[in-house]
This record gives sequence, C-alpha cells and structure tokens, in this order.
Amino acid sequence: PPDAKDHDDAVHAVPDDDPKNSGGFIVTVAIADVSAYVRPQTPLDDEALKRGNSVYFPDRVVPMLPERLSNDLCSLKPGVDRPALAVRMVLEASGRKRKHTFHRIMMRSAAKLAYAEAQAAFDGNPGAIAAALPANTLSDLWAAYQCADKARDEREPLELDLPERKLVLDAAGKVLSVTIPERLAAHRLIEEFMILANVAAAETLEKAGLAFVYRTHGEPSVEKMRALGEVLASIGQKAAKSAALRPAQFNRILALLKGTEHEAFVNEVVLRTQAQAEYTAENIGHFGLNLPRYAHFTSPIRRYADLIVHRALV
Repeated sequence: PPDAKDHDDAVHAVPDDDPKNSGGFIVTVAIADVSAYVRPQTPLDDEALKRGNSVYFPDRVVPMLPERLSNDLCSLKPGVDRPALAVRMVLEASGRKRKHTFHRIMMRSAAKLAYAEAQAAFDGNPGAIAAALPANTLSDLWAAYQCADKARDEREPLELDLPERKLVLDAAGKVLSVTIPERLAAHRLIEEFMILANVAAAETLEKAGLAFVYRTHGEPSVEKMRALGEVLASIGQKAAKSAALRPAQFNRILALLKGTEHEAFVNEVVLRTQAQAEYTAENIGHFGLNLPRYAHFTSPIRRYADLIVHRALV
C-alpha cells in the first residue's frame, strides 16, 4: 500500500479439491471492514466524505480517516481478530473466475509480509516470518497467481512500463535524490488479486440492482489518438487504426519499441493519450484494464468510493 503502516488487505489461496475444477484454486481476498466503524450520517462519516480520499505526499499522508482506525482498528494485524469483508473466488486452471461469494467475517491474519519478503519466499529464500507460515501457504498463493496471470494475458490490458519514482527528502523537506524501487512479481500478484476482487464487487452489486460507484476509464479521444499518430510518425511508426480501439493495439506499439531509445518516451506518450479514470454512477467499462465493469472495493480506509461499495455489499 502507499502508506506502509496501512495493512488493510489480506490474500490467501488453496487448491480447489472439487474434481470438476482440476488445477483450480480458491482465492480469498479480505479487506478490513471499515463500514463497521464509519457509520453513515456521523461526524466521522461527514469528515471522510469531505476529504474523499487520503492524500499522499513524499514525506507524509493526509488521511481520510483517523490514525486510530487506519493503523489500529482497521489494520489486519497478525494474530489479532479483526472484522473484515471477504470475497471467496473460485478460479479455474486457466485463471478464469468460475464463481465468487462475499462474506462479512472476523479474521486473524497469519503474518504481515513486505513485498520484498514475499518475493524472497516465492524465489525459494524465505525469511523467518515466511518460513514460520504453514506449509504451502506461499507456494499455493504463487501457483494461484500463475493461473490468474494466464487469464490476465488473455484479457490483454494496457501494459505500460512506467516505473514509480520515489523522492528522498532531507530533514528540511528538500529533495536529496529520486529513486526507482524495484518492480517485483509480488507487486503484480497483489495487484491482480485486488483487480479480481474489484470486478467481483461490481458484478455482485450490478446483479443485485444496488446503487454504487463504478471506477470507469473511457477510450482515448480522437484528438489524442491523432496527436499520438503524429508523434509515432516522427519516429517512423504508425498508430493503430481501427473502429474498435483496444488496449492490445497500444501494447503492440510498445512491444515494437521495447529496448529502443524511444521506449521510455513512447510509454509516457501512450499514457498521456489515455483518458482520465473516473468514479461514475454510470458504467462505461474500464478501457485500460479491458474490463466491462469495475468498482473499487479494496481500500475503504483511504477511498470513500470503496466505502460506498462496502456499504452496498453489506
């Protein structure tokens, strides 16, 4: 998470023992039940709505909710019982989600692992915390991700390669350096399971006919596509022309230029070509993720839109 002190989500996976789903997995994503504490029409809720989101700066965060919630009551601390909202997803060996159900639960997290610690365990070098987990806990999680990743590749979302940059400040708040943290497969694992959980939330609420907030991302505008075409022409490339625009068309351009002097520049230009993602009551799908419906469910501690989704699910 953006704030390392936040620990409001947990993931778990086991092989599915259903003989009709050979090679499949049952994946559970649990999110702290913020709605159990932040009730509608209370001063706490009024302030959260006014802020809308937590806001992150290089050296601090302006939180949507008080620290007593974000770093304590809604933190899924190891060995401590915490209320949570969980989605249980059954994945096929192909990674396709077969079904899912939501549950309001009390959970006890087994461990808190940093991304680097999880990655080391996935690579066969577990640290003390990872090694103490029950057998196959992390290997099953990794195997489930391998399945989910197959379905992601088949879906062909937009594949931009834009590393995050971290500002290192001195005591006076002046920039000392800019670093690029290593991008790990452990990051992608969490991202993919969170995306699956967000899709499941949108599907459940849509099917129930309940009002909620979608996270939407429209197609690039004609003007931006024209501008992209001009930029690509200047380096001897052609923009894809099609009546039905798809993320895969951008991916092909990016793949052609991978490893060339233009790679970083074109990734930036393709990003700027995209529309702004929004929260809307009307569903237009999510172009970048190549999904027909999508709703933020996984961070109610720092996004009010997610809290709306939680309340609708409850």
